[in-house]
Amino acid sequence: MSKGDVSPIRSVPPSIPRPDYVGKRRASQWRGGDVHSAETIARIRATSRLAAQALAEVGRHVTPGVTTDELDRIGHEFLVDHGAYPSTLGYPGSAGRPPFPKSLCTSLNEVICHGIPDSTVIQPGDIVKVDITAYKDGVHGDNCGSFIAGEGSPKARDLVEATREALARGIAAVKPGREVNVIGRVIEAYATRNGYESVRNYTGHGVGPAFHSGLVIPHYDSAPMHSDVIKPGMVFTVEPMLVAGSELNYEWDDGWTVSTDDGSWCAQFEHTLVVTDDGAEVLTLP
Repeated sequence: MSKGDVSPIRSVPPSIPRPDYVGKRRASQWRGGDVHSAETIARIRATSRLAAQALAEVGRHVTPGVTTDELDRIGHEFLVDHGAYPSTLGYPGSAGRPPFPKSLCTSLNEVICHGIPDSTVIQPGDIVKVDITAYKDGVHGDNCGSFIAGEGSPKARDLVEATREALARGIAAVKPGREVNVIGRVIEAYATRNGYESVRNYTGHGVGPAFHSGLVIPHYDSAPMHSDVIKPGMVFTVEPMLVAGSELNYEWDDGWTVSTDDGSWCAQFEHTLVVTDDGAEVLTLP
């Protein structure tokens, strides 16, 4: 995949509150923890539902002949029309790189994540990962889905379904008292049994009042690292990225787009969830 032309930044009405990182060189470090009050969780639940609705709306338009920039327009307008700010728009880059210029990420085929929507035309059979996050009432809700343009090959369909199942198994592993590395152990084991590799250096994260709280949710067996204990009221994402070849990857010179080294295709699914007394409640459901 090659880069297309990126359209001008889309506007957000001034009446819609922005996250505090917009217009800054870096996001401020979150110090409020990952266990939230019932009131905050209620706001995250509402915002996450809106993000899920936006993802479903964009997904309906993933068809051959559509540009990824058009998908960005659809997602942007959906969120703005519902009084939400697209969390990725203006998110600061690392090491002085430009902020993210679009309202969602579109990552095709061998692109693992953080693809910038542009003039690229979606082709029949492409796997299109759409990652969209809403910010409303002071909190974020984050989710991602993989959509196949048209019928797709059996190999592409199998990869997408295996990744969907890996997410489900990772969420089922969420129990209070366990370490977060258990989630990745379950995901990686399932991926390996099915002939896939799980991307290691892009992870799930704590989310809520902060887009990224600092909590890391790995999608591989990282023990004894990432030993944070899961507690009721914690909110974080689980977002496995499975690849049909090697998970080794590189970042494009745009400072955002990440592709597999060997050109193998990738699928991804993501939910925001809250930990309950005996498991997890998925919040990003439409």
